[in-house]
Amino acid sequence: MAFPRRRGLRRVAVIPAVAGLVLAAACSAGESGHGPGVSSQPCPGSAHPDRGCLYLGVLSDLADGPFSPLGSSMNEGQLAFWKQVNESGGIGGYDIDITTHSRNTSLDPGRHRSGYLEIEPHVLALAMSFGTSQTIAMLNQMDADDMVSTAATQWSGWNYRSADRNLVLSAGYSYCTEAVMGLDWFAENHYAPTNIAVVSYRGNYGGDYASGALKWALANGATIADRIDTGPNGEVGNQDGPVQEVLAADPDLVMLATGPAETAEIVGKLVRAGFTGRFLGSLPTWNAALNQTPAAPALAARYNYMTPVDSWTGDSVGAQKARNATDHEPSNFGYSLGWAISYPLKALLTEAAERGELTRAGLRRAAEGLKPDGEGIVAIHPVGSDAPDLSKEWTVVFQPDDSAPMGARPVAVGYQGSTLPRLGLHEPCTRL
Repeated sequence: MAFPRRRGLRRVAVIPAVAGLVLAAACSAGESGHGPGVSSQPCPGSAHPDRGCLYLGVLSDLADGPFSPLGSSMNEGQLAFWKQVNESGGIGGYDIDITTHSRNTSLDPGRHRSGYLEIEPHVLALAMSFGTSQTIAMLNQMDADDMVSTAATQWSGWNYRSADRNLVLSAGYSYCTEAVMGLDWFAENHYAPTNIAVVSYRGNYGGDYASGALKWALANGATIADRIDTGPNGEVGNQDGPVQEVLAADPDLVMLATGPAETAEIVGKLVRAGFTGRFLGSLPTWNAALNQTPAAPALAARYNYMTPVDSWTGDSVGAQKARNATDHEPSNFGYSLGWAISYPLKALLTEAAERGELTRAGLRRAAEGLKPDGEGIVAIHPVGSDAPDLSKEWTVVFQPDDSAPMGARPVAVGYQGSTLPRLGLHEPCTRL
């Protein structure tokens, strides 16, 4: 992509400072003969003047949105990951920059779209696209732009070429299979649920999780007592409606696919109203700040949540590297998640560089059959495959504990369960 020719362009030679700014902007945009996001000039602030720069974009809930604590912590993990890559030699003669073209979307679809259109001319790929529906809404544009992206969501469609068009890189399990493995663990360690209520955000996140719960129930002789759609409090006001629906359904287990604020409200109000069952939550339902809410005692006693990555104190090579890359304990597990989901894009950039194809189209071609190594911190499916290898998926189960790192302690690591292999999943659990 080239900038349009401007009248009087030769005259800028009399204003060297302006000329320098034009050149810097062009390099940031990748306009140095390499294509978008690839510059022969060093990254801003780089300690390696002999290297060029690969600019990656970030579209995330970094402030003012329902998942801002998670999004900002994931961004911290990604920054640490790429800093470690740069300090270890970079990729193909380039350092990686994910700061210059980072935009806060607050999980707002309009801001996500405008942010994408703003940074698209200047980046090689997206290091982060936060939000399932937000990313799905951009797939047609991403397809036209050959824009590969890392997903900050666990929608099951990212594991199927028919759904993600070989554009979205993911790591770990889906919300759907998270629910399946979570229910297996729950039945083994607490009690076999027979009447389950699912409270979830409307859309692909909540729909995928609820679909997994239904599949588990059908395979294990249980009943879904109620499927209750809700939204963030900033959208719906409060969770009084879902709380009343749960009480009316009288389940023995409540599964949650909401945000942390809604989780604390639902758990706290249900326990105060006399609900005696337990709660099982998807990975976005937790934040350590919940230990400081009135719901903290109920959460500590009756709630577990799950993640697809090794714990902060884990023994895997990836977990050790993530710990060593920072001088402080992160605010929540999003740091480890941001670190873990960066492995596929690193592998893809490395493969494309080795092929001499550091272009958007080159990245898309290099994705075919790529098998990234997650260094034990996360399970990664082969990139570009028609379907995931479900036998490779595992989860870590946590229990709130204010004395533990990031406010929770792992009670099961690498858990898989027995139901998932029996389901024979061959397509996304929810469709676009």
